[in-house]
Amino acid sequence: MKYLHTMVRISDVEQSLRFYRDALALELLSRKDYPQGRYTLLFLAAPGDASAQVELTYNWDPETYAGGRNFGHLAYEVDDIYAACRRLMDHGVTINRPPRDGHMAFVRSPDGISIELLQKGAALPPAEPWTSMSNSGSW
Repeated sequence: MKYLHTMVRISDVEQSLRFYRDALALELLSRKDYPQGRYTLLFLAAPGDASAQVELTYNWDPETYAGGRNFGHLAYEVDDIYAACRRLMDHGVTINRPPRDGHMAFVRSPDGISIELLQKGAALPPAEPWTSMSNSGSW
């Protein structure tokens, strides 16, 4: 058995690419439109780790997706959690659970999917502005 991917439904391709590719820094591995089924599939992965992919599914006919929190979350290990959170903030992403402990943070995608960021190795020493930042919304 081999893990292949996790599928997340999205409501806007460009908005989701700005989040997953540009702000979260995942690599877009492939994009394929399926006119007969009226959907688009995008596969992304962390740089150098194409074996653990996230599949973004965009249905061309509008739907409202609720319950992103019920999904649980996607989790990614990062080399520098402070730099990752700074990059996300620079892209306009709210840090819902800041990395006050130098180890863990949570953000949400444009469709409400919770994303956990975990510091690779030992936690970083506490640093501002993170230690003073409070939680925002749900995560």
